[in-house]
Amino acid sequence: MRNRPIPGSSGLIRAMSLLGDPVLHQACEPVTDFGPSLARLVEDMYATMYAAEGVGLAANQIGVALRVFVYDCPDDDDVRHLGHLVNPRLVEADGVTVRGPEGCLSLPGIEAGTERFDRAVVEGVTMTGEPVRVTGSGFFARCLQHECDHLEGAVYTDRLTGLRRRRALRAAGRAPWARTG
Repeated sequence: MRNRPIPGSSGLIRAMSLLGDPVLHQACEPVTDFGPSLARLVEDMYATMYAAEGVGLAANQIGVALRVFVYDCPDDDDVRHLGHLVNPRLVEADGVTVRGPEGCLSLPGIEAGTERFDRAVVEGVTMTGEPVRVTGSGFFARCLQHECDHLEGAVYTDRLTGLRRRRALRAAGRAPWARTG
């Protein structure tokens, strides 16, 4: 997919990095420039996430190896959480461990039961450098942990073991998008 503008937005829909792309498998660099280019990146990330019908997107998923992610994700009570984090750190992940269905925009059409904690706390800053602390539970906690993993160079299939992992990777290898590169 080529980069293209999204109607009603100044953001660009960016091409998605797919499983196997080296940018997905390396830790991202901290953001040091909090200028207009960061604001454009965040806007492009929202446009790309919405176009792909996702609930979260890390910068490396559009080929930018910086520690930034955006989200528009409900929790288990259907409360909407909307925001972005720059230089985020997962500071707490606890509670019950829940195995639930998890997918990823970088592995379109592939889903697998993945274990995550039911509560997560992430600290970082906004695109203007203001400190922020985000606490999530349920599905939103899963989203926060998933996006933090991306920034460390991991995808959810890295958390799978055994048959679940083999099935997900086999499905990814057979997916039409795997044969286009």
